[in-house]
Amino acid sequence: MQETTSFFPTKTTRIAALLFIFILGIAIRLVDLTDLPLDFHSTRQLRSAIKARGMYYEHLTTIDPELRAFATQQAKVLTTLEPEILENLVAYTYRFTGEQLWVARIYSSLFWLIGGIFIYLLARRLTTEDGAIAAAAVYLFLPYAVIASRSFQPDPLMTMFIVMFYWAIYEWTQRSNWKFTILAGLFGGLAIFIKFPAAIFIGSAGLGAALSRKTIKEALKDPQVYAMALLGILPALAYFLYGRYTGALDNQFGGRFIPALFISPSFYIGWINMLNNVTGGVTLMLALLGLFFFDKEKQRFIFGLWGGYALFSFYFNFHIHTHDYYSLPLIPITAVSLAPLAGQLLSKLAEFTQTKFLRLSALFFLLFGITASLWSTRNQLTTVDYRPQAEMWAEIKKITGIYSLAGLTQDYGMRATYFGTRYITVWPSYGDLLYSQTRSGAQAEFDKQFEQVSGKKDFFIVTDFEDLAHQPLLAEALKYYPVFAQGEGYILYQLQP
Repeated sequence: MQETTSFFPTKTTRIAALLFIFILGIAIRLVDLTDLPLDFHSTRQLRSAIKARGMYYEHLTTIDPELRAFATQQAKVLTTLEPEILENLVAYTYRFTGEQLWVARIYSSLFWLIGGIFIYLLARRLTTEDGAIAAAAVYLFLPYAVIASRSFQPDPLMTMFIVMFYWAIYEWTQRSNWKFTILAGLFGGLAIFIKFPAAIFIGSAGLGAALSRKTIKEALKDPQVYAMALLGILPALAYFLYGRYTGALDNQFGGRFIPALFISPSFYIGWINMLNNVTGGVTLMLALLGLFFFDKEKQRFIFGLWGGYALFSFYFNFHIHTHDYYSLPLIPITAVSLAPLAGQLLSKLAEFTQTKFLRLSALFFLLFGITASLWSTRNQLTTVDYRPQAEMWAEIKKITGIYSLAGLTQDYGMRATYFGTRYITVWPSYGDLLYSQTRSGAQAEFDKQFEQVSGKKDFFIVTDFEDLAHQPLLAEALKYYPVFAQGEGYILYQLQP
């Protein structure tokens, strides 16, 4: 096999490149750190924020008892989606920092950066040092990865464990020892424990890894395969049984798979839009082309990773075309798949830049591209200042006092809960009405639904005017009620005399 030229030929240059990449990866995630978590899937982030605050206030005796009671009660009434690992970690850290939402951003960013280390270790085994460095850069610097990896939700932690499993299971295929059997089982089990859907990624990657070196018959005879499977299943199984016994998970296994979507063009268009948002069309194309640069043994393993994403997408077909963060685990798969193609490019670049001037020029162009991309991401993070939202909800609380509220607001009323310490009976969003119609084939009668939501309330508040524009029946109904108060970002209708 012909020896390739490396763009980072020495250990020193490789370490310097990795340090540069990871320092930049940390720095970009610290931009606008203290802004409110409304920049990315705010409903999901506020749910975790409410949970963490309730856990923190429950044992805090130095605050108003009424506020503590409200915070703990609101945290408990929210349905449990998965084990609240991150929420507990953040609540514990609040004991030292006070209630600071940026704590969650720090933790999620660290989880993603740890995943970057294992992306490098895996890609180095699959390709070259140059390809591994490029894979780590893609994983850390994709604009969507930067924004999503700061979010207060379990997905960055789940993705970290998925990547660690990918590394461990590939090492197992090369060595077949009990050390990597146990590591793969533990990492896979933790990923599934954090979020059950990770099981599809873990199972598919495990199958691809096993078949890269063994036949199915040989794999079924290997005790290490059963040990990995047992370690992977036990944590999630224990939590599943606990959740079903207590009723905490009763509502978490419906509405994910809608067969009718497969014959709907909007499903495929929506899915493509999500992919374009998460990885970008060009990056995804290059990752798929990178599959041809692996040898046959490694291709089976990589196909296992892509197969996991495909199975996951078809099972969670509603969310995959409406929720971009459901494609978050595609980012490490894309990064690893790009590695051999990027390695070949850097190798050729090294051949063509033998003099110091040419090598520095090439390095300058690489740095310019990375900096330009990160600057664009930085601008995206700082475009909107969400801090006035907290002030708005404090103002609304002062105006409405003890009176009851219904309303059409963002995030199912969670902004009112967290920033205004007010409970709102929520009017369904336009998206919820469409979802209900997709599942059941019909919408509730408007007058009956309006009476159920607002019949005994004192005020109806609107803060989501974009959604209101899609609901003409609601907009028409509200015209019959006087405007009690109006401010920047809200209108308050008086329902009762």
